[in-house]
Amino acid sequence: MTHARLLDALLDSWDRNNTILVNLLRALPEGGLEARAMDGGPSVAELFTHIHYVRLVFVLEDAPEFAEEVPRDEWVAERDPARIAAMLNESAKVVREAVKGRLESGREMDLHYDHSILLLQHMIWHEGYHHGQIKLALKLAGTPVDEEVVGPLTWGVWMKKTGSTRPATSSPARRSGEPPAD
Repeated sequence: MTHARLLDALLDSWDRNNTILVNLLRALPEGGLEARAMDGGPSVAELFTHIHYVRLVFVLEDAPEFAEEVPRDEWVAERDPARIAAMLNESAKVVREAVKGRLESGREMDLHYDHSILLLQHMIWHEGYHHGQIKLALKLAGTPVDEEVVGPLTWGVWMKKTGSTRPATSSPARRSGEPPAD
């Protein structure tokens, strides 16, 4: 695989990560943005705005030439899912351009990370962590997402082969609800 194709694959993984996050947001049940895993913990809305904030802060600190204005507040109880989706799409673009720009220029990150790809990996790990928190908060609030609906919008996005017309599915064991084999 050439370096250009590898970069394309890495950036595609970032794009898929953001698509999954926005898909989860759009699949929230009524009142889902207000759900919390525990009293005093962040709401689902606050978790989404935190993700947006963290993306922009790390770009500001590590590749400031790609930075956009960082919101004043990190944990915002935004109630408009369309506004949150727009925020996430914009900050995903900023991260994408920062990683791509630093890789193409051969410049190191300014403050964190031994390699610019590590920013991308950190963001995917961080967002996957909060994705789980969001689903847990919804479950504990008595408004879980329907896995039959959300599965194709999340795992299906990760596993779909580019150019494939077939929908991506998980293994037969996962579709049947059985736990995965160790």
